[in-house]
Amino acid sequence: MESSVAGRSSQKINGCSANPESDGMRTLARDANGVPEIVMDEDRLHFHLQSRPRRFWPVAIIAMGTAAVVLASACAEEPPFVIATNGADAAPPATFTDPPRDEDAAGGEQPLTNYCPSNKCPVGRTTCPTSRFRCDVDLMTDRNNCGACGARCPSATNSETFECVEGRCVMQCETQRPMFDCDGIPDNGCEIMANTNDHCGACGVKCLDPAKQCVTRDFTGADVGCGCRGADLDCRGWCVDGRNDDYNCGACDNACDPTGDGAVLYANTRYGCSDSECGHLKCVNYWGNCDGDTPNGCETSLLTTSNCGQCGNSCAPGQECRINSQNMQPQCMCPEGKSFCPAWCDGDTCYGQCFDLTTDRYNCGACGSACPGANSFGSNGICRYGKCVQQCIQGQADCNGNPSDGCEVNTDNDPMNCGECGRVCNAVAGQACVGGRCVVEPCGDSADAGGPK
Repeated sequence: MESSVAGRSSQKINGCSANPESDGMRTLARDANGVPEIVMDEDRLHFHLQSRPRRFWPVAIIAMGTAAVVLASACAEEPPFVIATNGADAAPPATFTDPPRDEDAAGGEQPLTNYCPSNKCPVGRTTCPTSRFRCDVDLMTDRNNCGACGARCPSATNSETFECVEGRCVMQCETQRPMFDCDGIPDNGCEIMANTNDHCGACGVKCLDPAKQCVTRDFTGADVGCGCRGADLDCRGWCVDGRNDDYNCGACDNACDPTGDGAVLYANTRYGCSDSECGHLKCVNYWGNCDGDTPNGCETSLLTTSNCGQCGNSCAPGQECRINSQNMQPQCMCPEGKSFCPAWCDGDTCYGQCFDLTTDRYNCGACGSACPGANSFGSNGICRYGKCVQQCIQGQADCNGNPSDGCEVNTDNDPMNCGECGRVCNAVAGQACVGGRCVVEPCGDSADAGGPK
């Protein structure tokens, strides 16, 4: 049996009843392609949930304060599910009820759940003077409108950055050096570089032993503590290996003479520090005395696939012996599918890392060939099969198919393209689009489709 509402026909679809003549609901119909759709009846939206054996119209309600975002799926053999609101006066969470058995399903429909298009902003969202769309500002995370329109978080400095967290500008201290906000006053930023005896590695960590001053324990500057580890020497606040350091051999600033003060030198050798003493014959970098014969010097290159980094260390088939730019040591690099890209070269010796040239956006198709980053057109360059292509960032879409203007549509907030190209919210009611969903709210006697007057 069919009925008509607003010039549209409706019928029972997949076991779900839609009878607007009896209950005034919007009609569940199908478009020309057979896709189910909701047909609006004036300004009110009704989802009719019938108690039929094993047949339901599931509706998910994601509540955000007084407004909600509703997702409706086709008929499914599952009970309705509801995600409860997060408001303080929200109703008790819904419980799951098993579908009635055939013998128990004697009449009685479930109560109507009515939702109307809303022009109200969900909690945490608002419309600012700079807004392009209704409710397109998230006051909880927007650095330019943090907690209120126009409340901009401070710009980043060399020692701190600022992010909007739950509507408040939160300061994050730079950790690489490291920096700390020890006085708790955000106005002066992260004022302490924690490499002093009063603040060593963290606020208030004091180095009380005169023999263990606050030092930096690694070359990155991130490892800071009281005193050096093991037998390392404290040389002007930096820890060095005095047992083997040719420039701090046994003591700070005790540099060894690489010529051995006129001693005999062999091929690829020099004199340096060993066991905290100068005068020991050593191989120059990346060469080794693999045959143990001193007169012929350090005869073996340690940059070969048969002697990579040390004598006898062979690389697997397909790998190369290269100097890793991260630790400056030779190692077998680049498994199948990756290529070595040098960061810099010193003569014939290059330092670098391995990359997949088919997917790496900084080395796309060739070493050093970088794809463009995010741009004002809402797209981001990515590497696909060795070629740079533009990909829409989340919340943007290319709705006109014109590559010259990129991903021109904001599907997170555009009510004419809400969630995807062409999905239109109720413009008459001023319905907002938030997070790619048209906003609705419970219908009431005091509210029309646009909310209270």
